[in-house]
Formats: sequence, C-alpha cells, structure tokens
Amino acid sequence: MTGSEAPPAFRLAYVPGVTPTKWVRIWNERLPDTPLTLVGVPAAEAAGLLRDSGADAGFVRLPVDRTDLSAIPLYTETTVVVIPKDHAATAVEEMAAEDLAEEIVLHPLDDVLDWERPPGRPAFERPATTADAIELVAAGVGLLVVPQSLARLHHRKDLTYRPLTGVPESRIALSWPEEKTTDLVEEFIGIVRGRTVNSTRGRPPTPPQPKAGRGGAKKSGTPRKPAAGGAKSAKGGAKNPRAAAKRGKPRRRP
Repeated sequence: MTGSEAPPAFRLAYVPGVTPTKWVRIWNERLPDTPLTLVGVPAAEAAGLLRDSGADAGFVRLPVDRTDLSAIPLYTETTVVVIPKDHAATAVEEMAAEDLAEEIVLHPLDDVLDWERPPGRPAFERPATTADAIELVAAGVGLLVVPQSLARLHHRKDLTYRPLTGVPESRIALSWPEEKTTDLVEEFIGIVRGRTVNSTRGRPPTPPQPKAGRGGAKKSGTPRKPAAGGAKSAKGGAKNPRAAAKRGKPRRRP
C-alpha cells in the first residue's frame, strides 16, 4: 500500500437505544488495521442510510423492506411506560395497557412501536421527538410508552419506568444492502453471531475423501505394476518361473 492509499474502513450505523460497544471492541481486537466508524441515525432514516451507502451495515429496528436489504433479527426489547417517580404506578412492578385507559399517553412523531391504536388518552399535540416527550413526562403532562432501551437512554432522576404488557414490542436486527455483502460485512456478521476467529464464516466444509476399500487400487482405473523379477508362487517360492517349473516335474523311478 502506498502512502496515498487509505486503509479499508467499515462504517456501522446504529439507531437510538442500541449500544454496539461489545461488537466494536471485538472488531478492534480482530481487525486492528481496519478502522470501524460509528454512524448514529434516527430509526426512521436507518434503511435509507444503508441504501444510499452511508454505512456498510447497521443496527436497525424491524420491520425493514427486505426487497433490497438483508436483516438478521437479534433480540426483542421489553416495552415500558415512563412515569414520574411520584406517580401511583410506582407501587406496582408491572402494568397492562388497560391500566393506562384514563392516562394521557404521549405519542411522539418518531415513535418506533407499531401501534394499531396507542393506549390511553391522546395528548392535544404530538411531541416531535422521544426526547421532547420525556420532558413532558417530567413536567407532568402525560406518560410515555417506549422500548426499554430508550427509557434508559433518556434516563432522568425524577422519572422511572415499569414493564407494560399487552402492547407491541420492538425488535433489533443487523441489516445491510443485499448486493453489497462484502468481506468486511461478513466479518461483522460473524462477530455479531458469536463466531470465533478460526470460524469458516459459513463456508461449506471440504467434502470427505472416499476411503479405498479392498481392491481400491483396481477401482481407481490405474493398473498395478508387476513386482520386479516376476511373480512369486502362491507359497512364496522362487522368483524364476523356470525353476518353479522344474520343481513341479515328477521324478523318474529307477
């Protein structure tokens, strides 16, 4: 490589709530000469970023259009409701969607849950972002339902959360453009799937060679060469066929 050539790099996108630290550390240990660049992206824009070659692969929230994007589902998140610490719901360990029927539940424009109908009573106006909704919860305007990772991301000392049942859940996947499955993408897929350094990365194993049985040399089509000096007799006799023939003649009687 000349001084003007830059080393190959890998660009990894990730949506809010995903923490790629573990996988980045393994990458740096295995490929120290290949820099990995993290690209933060809103969940709604992740698929477009991958299609526009803004990243080689990315952690996204499902669903994604698999017409041109490959995706490996990784895990499903717990859905929680974010509440003020002085809210009555702090007395329980878990809530159900029906428990929010009389509550104002904020529904931000960047919501990542696939709602048929959000629970609770809608607010007068939808917040622009989840961060804005968190501020409104802290102000006592309403409650917020999000994946647990987003509740942790926007943690505040005056807020807490409880698991919520009977509502959609968000799934995280590793995605990349199907037509751009490069060697570096394959390397990262192996890391995410827990493959070891010596893994074949899904390549088919070498087919076993057939074992030679009895008469295997003849089956191979290659004739065996006769031993030097002629064939031996069945009892391991002389190598000279004439000598063998003489010993085979009967003696004359006197």
